[in-house]
Amino acid sequence: MENLSQKFSDYFEYFESLRRKLYSLAIAFFVFFFFGFFEAGNILRVIIHIFDLHDASIVTTSPFQFLSLATTIGMYVGIIFCLPLFLYHLYDFLKDGLTVREKKLFFILLPIGFLLFLVGFAYCFAILYFYLKSVSIINVSFGLQNVWDISSFLSQVIVASTCLGLVFQFPIILTFLIRVGLVNIEYLREKRLYANCAIFIFVGLLPPPDIFSTFLEAIPLVLLYQATLWVNSIFFSEQIHRSGVHHGEKINILEFET
Repeated sequence: MENLSQKFSDYFEYFESLRRKLYSLAIAFFVFFFFGFFEAGNILRVIIHIFDLHDASIVTTSPFQFLSLATTIGMYVGIIFCLPLFLYHLYDFLKDGLTVREKKLFFILLPIGFLLFLVGFAYCFAILYFYLKSVSIINVSFGLQNVWDISSFLSQVIVASTCLGLVFQFPIILTFLIRVGLVNIEYLREKRLYANCAIFIFVGLLPPPDIFSTFLEAIPLVLLYQATLWVNSIFFSEQIHRSGVHHGEKINILEFET
């Protein structure tokens, strides 16, 4: 029992640091949550203005729908704005156990991952923009009236764009798995067909539901998969060459000493 208490006391500093970080994250989340909640009307106004749907009426279908929608917007705002703080706390918690090279890799991959998320989010948002504009015009041409529920409209746009932005992170994950040796590039090349099928299946679950939009959303992911293999193959080939040179130098030194 004393040994257990001693081991726990050894890690008490880390647990206390983790508790403080979680506490600050919770405070930041609630601050941004309430900001998003009270600014939900302005946020909705901006999104509707961006889409500029003259041929569609976006409506609420219940008295309390806007309150529920404001809560959802507050959660999104809280998560998005707390993400940089979470990454900072994660690095601060792990930095003592990281090598100099791993720290450099962290700061290299972090902006790349953020950029990939923004690209994926904006790309899906643009597809939905042109899709919804086209659908509203086509419906009117057939004599149909566009009355769209605000919750469905917003959730499809935000959720689909966020999901595609997160999926755009997979080059970072693949690079990490390759570097730690859990997978190798040849294996990923052999499973390329399965990976492409998985990409199309996942993208097919996101709105819009038509085949053309699915292809538009899947093609960048397929290209990213191939680019990830290409970049990592070049990196590792250079790394192996350097290690081989160093190994050869050591052998020559040993031979000289002998």
